[in-house]
Amino acid sequence: MNNSGITRRAALVAAGGVTATASLATTVLLPTSAAAAPQPLRNDELKEALRRAAARHRRLYTGRPSANGWEMQKAADADGDIVTCAVVGTGLAVPVRMGDAAAVLIHVVRRFHYEVDTLGAHGEPNPVEGWVAPSAVRDSRLPESARASGTAVVIRPGSYPPGVAGGFTAGQQMVIRDIVADTEGVVRWGGDDRRPYEGLFYLDVPPGDERLARVAAKIRGWSGTPGAGAGVVPDVTEPSRRPRAARYR
Repeated sequence: MNNSGITRRAALVAAGGVTATASLATTVLLPTSAAAAPQPLRNDELKEALRRAAARHRRLYTGRPSANGWEMQKAADADGDIVTCAVVGTGLAVPVRMGDAAAVLIHVVRRFHYEVDTLGAHGEPNPVEGWVAPSAVRDSRLPESARASGTAVVIRPGSYPPGVAGGFTAGQQMVIRDIVADTEGVVRWGGDDRRPYEGLFYLDVPPGDERLARVAAKIRGWSGTPGAGAGVVPDVTEPSRRPRAARYR
C-alpha cells in the first residue's frame, strides 16, 4: 500500500507537472503567437509616424540659429514652436515662440502699449510684428535675426528703422528701460545696441537658460496679483526703480 501510495503521489505529481507545463506553454506561447500577428501593422504605424515626424521637421526647422542661439523656423502657426499670441488688452496679436518666450515678449508689448504709446489706434497698420521667415533675415549675426526664431518683436517697424536713434523722448526711454528691468535683462532693447534698432526687443539669453523660466513665472504670477504687471502704470521715476533700470543698459 505504501508503494501504491507513492505511485499515486508520483503519478499526481507527474500529472501536475504535465498540466503545469501545458499551462505554461499556453500562457507563454499562445499570447506570443497572438501578439506576433499584428506586429507588421505596428511596424507600419511606427514607420508612418517617423515619416510624418521627418516631414514636419523638414517643413519647419532650419538647423540654423538666430543671433541669440534659438533655432530659426520656416513657418508660424504650422504645428511648430511659433504661434500667434494675443496681446491681452490691446486687440493685437503677434507670432512668437510659445511658452516662456511668449510670456516675456507679450509683457513687453503690453507695457509699451499702456505706458509708452498706444499701439494700433485708429487702424494703425503693423503696430507690432514678430516672426519672419528665415529667408527674410539679411544677416543671422544681427540681433533682429531673432525674429526668425520667434524670440523678438518689433514695435512699429516702419517708424523706428535699424541704425536710426532718437525716436523716443527721454521720458519714453526711461519707461522702456524700466520695462526691460522687469525682465531682469532677459529681454534687451535694440536701442541700447551699438547699431541702434529702437523698435526691436529680443531675448538676450540662449535656449535652456534658467533666467527665462524664472522671469516668465514671475510675469505670469503678476496676472493674478492686484497692483502688479502690465496695465498697472508705475512711477518709473521712483528712486528704487531707477538703479534697477540702469543695470540692464
